[in-house]
Amino acid sequence: MSTLSAASCESTPAVEGTEEKKPLKPCCACPETKKARDACIIEKGEESCTDLIEAHKDCMRALGFKI
Repeated sequence: MSTLSAASCESTPAVEGTEEKKPLKPCCACPETKKARDACIIEKGEESCTDLIEAHKDCMRALGFKI
């Protein structure tokens, strides 16, 4: 099992015209809603966090992920 560091999710600004922008990885998208969702699930259980789960799904969809 591999682990990802926070640094692997951070993108560095690309110089215009010299690099193509790398696509956003699902693990790095919507960090605010993901953090709130995960904390809620750990503390209260998945059944009690449907609003935060849906908010994270909405954020992911807005970025183009098919959820």
